[in-house]
Amino acid sequence: MPPKKRFSAFTDLASSSSEKTKVQPSSTVTPEKSPSVERIERLTPSQMIPDRFQPRRLLPPSLRTDFFSGRLNCYQAAMEWLALARADQGVAAEIEKLLMMGSSFKEHGQIKSITGKWVSGPSGDYVFQIETGERRFWAACLQYASSGAKDEPQLRVEVVDHPTRQRQVLENRHAEPPSAVEQACEVASLIMAEQGVEPEAGIEDDFDFFRQARNSRMPSGLWEKLMPIMQLTRPRMVQLLNILQLSTPQLDLADRYRLSERVLREILSAPREQWDRMIRLSIQNQLTSDEVSEMVTPPPVTEQGNRKPPTPILPAPARQAARSMRRFVLTLSELDRLSRDEALDEIADTLVVKGNAQESLTLLEELTRLIHARLDRK
Repeated sequence: MPPKKRFSAFTDLASSSSEKTKVQPSSTVTPEKSPSVERIERLTPSQMIPDRFQPRRLLPPSLRTDFFSGRLNCYQAAMEWLALARADQGVAAEIEKLLMMGSSFKEHGQIKSITGKWVSGPSGDYVFQIETGERRFWAACLQYASSGAKDEPQLRVEVVDHPTRQRQVLENRHAEPPSAVEQACEVASLIMAEQGVEPEAGIEDDFDFFRQARNSRMPSGLWEKLMPIMQLTRPRMVQLLNILQLSTPQLDLADRYRLSERVLREILSAPREQWDRMIRLSIQNQLTSDEVSEMVTPPPVTEQGNRKPPTPILPAPARQAARSMRRFVLTLSELDRLSRDEALDEIADTLVVKGNAQESLTLLEELTRLIHARLDRK
């Protein structure tokens, strides 16, 4: 039996007619004799594998290791993903979009093919590794897992001889605006591709592959090659790469809740030990970059040349509550009268159902008294 090949992104297949596979590509074309032209096939998701180092990370971090190691198949991962969505708003938002895409397959069919190439998988079997179209893959898996259908879905795939990171990035950017973390990974993946660097076997942390780009020496003309693809200037791409300084859990949070590059830039200007809490506060309070900037601004110098006692670098509970209340008022003030009444009615129902109605009423009455007192002073 021939030795197993290292399973890395877009590895060329060995030319060997003696290799045995459990999952075979279509009988018309075998992976050992890849033609120079592209071809269309129909495959089930269980015959496919996403690219683990695709810059856009769809599968949640808690499921990635088990899925890519083979301990979970695509449908088991989809079931676990659906369970996570019940407890995590960020996960639920992504699931909802993918389920809508999956349901559209039944109504309108699969409009765009998934592209990729047959590669040798971790167990020696041939699998179809996805270059572009991972969202379509997971949409079909989630739809199948949630619907209880008996027959696996069939997806149209396009076999390409030379998948590229460039095509991945262009597909991602056309499909949906990438998050700041995804953009950082896109820049890093393009740098690594231009230098011919592939992920090493056994790499445990996906982000470690992308982090290599920050320490690599950039050959002359590299940035100019990336600009037409990323549609960004060199300084902006360097700023995006700096995001990869964050730890993996911090990157996962920032990606899931789509923190902007400007917010992350302000967080990175703070001491490292404060990054984690600032990311969580930014998510919980939907802070703008200006608000984050206030938290990291150094205290002013007095006339005597001494710095004033530093204000807390992270907002006190009162400041957080005030920002949330201001956002609440601004949101409602932008609605028309009917929409505002509906929103207030729903809020009142929710507070009663959750058991917070009396406490909320007491706090709002006290806030009303304090506001009246300040208005009367004017």
